[in-house]
Amino acid sequence: MATVVFVSRPAGVLSRISSSCGPAASAAASVATVQQRKLHHAVVPKGKGGRSSSSGIAATVFGATGFLGRYVVNRLGRLGSQVVIPHRCDQYDLMYFRPMGDLGQIIFMEWDARNKESIQRAIEHSNVVINLVGREWETRNYRFEDVFVTIPQQLARATKEAGITKFIHMSHINADIRSPSKYLRNKAVGEQVVREEFPEAIIMKPSEMFGREDRFFNYYANMRWFGNAIPLLGLGKKTVKQPVHVVDVAKAIVNAVRDPDTNGKTYALVGPNRYVLHDLVEYIYAVAHRPFMPYPLPRPIYHLAAKIFAMNPFEPWTTPDKIDRFHTTDMKYPGLPGLEDLGITASSVEQKAIEILRRHRRFRYLEAELDETKPAKTVNY
Repeated sequence: MATVVFVSRPAGVLSRISSSCGPAASAAASVATVQQRKLHHAVVPKGKGGRSSSSGIAATVFGATGFLGRYVVNRLGRLGSQVVIPHRCDQYDLMYFRPMGDLGQIIFMEWDARNKESIQRAIEHSNVVINLVGREWETRNYRFEDVFVTIPQQLARATKEAGITKFIHMSHINADIRSPSKYLRNKAVGEQVVREEFPEAIIMKPSEMFGREDRFFNYYANMRWFGNAIPLLGLGKKTVKQPVHVVDVAKAIVNAVRDPDTNGKTYALVGPNRYVLHDLVEYIYAVAHRPFMPYPLPRPIYHLAAKIFAMNPFEPWTTPDKIDRFHTTDMKYPGLPGLEDLGITASSVEQKAIEILRRHRRFRYLEAELDETKPAKTVNY
């Protein structure tokens, strides 16, 4: 069997060869130059599709260890994509990612959000960058300005400098510079800086997401541990929410990666129905077969109680900012594309709530039919 050996010569040698030889030698020199171009094998599509094929997508997912991130990585792994997961957590927190892709397709890499070189290493071989970095509370090392403004700006800038054409940034449906929530104000500033650094960026604006490990439905369901009385600002009758299922948001991100026409667009990702917060929490307790006893709590007193929880050096159960965010009515963006434009049919709360809330039931109601629960009343305003 014949063996072909390619010999790579320095660029200076190739230039001397091309200048001293004829057209044939010049063509050979140009071919040799092209062969030196770096092309990672992960971006070459092959196979019939599915987990063990190669989709041609090499994605770096920042913030993959969060609630939404695990669903996005799972969807990308199903397609046969290579996924780089930059992380700052313990190795034991990464174990559930390993089965999400084929052997060698899920790559873990430690990174420092304040180190530009570590960001460049994480995106070096990728053709897609997804920013899911977020946190519901501030820490001594990372304030909301760092998480939602500085880090997205650095990621967008590094992505642009690397020549990557697809950057997806996660924002919020209520991101507004005038919001009472510091979380939402910084989300709005983050959108602006990402657009300035990367005009072709895809910005996703989901409403509050619900799913098995969420901090929305489970947050209200766990309030029963504090005496079955549920504190709500104004009894929750002045707030309208339009929650979206986390799987739908993950599907939207993956579909945006695969669609070349999504670049530069902003998507409003919301569920199919709008609910008054009081009715939504009442439905949560009805599905869990728990007594629902709401009571109005003035904002200053609610904030005072939340400040006590916020002193927790680990993960605080609630904070004053979280209270303001959950009691903010979800905005409507009729002019923005949504889930339907990405080929996704949104799942309703009534379809998916049992998956989240069954574990909050008592044993006697564990297998109770969902038909016994009256659906929550929807509104149009």
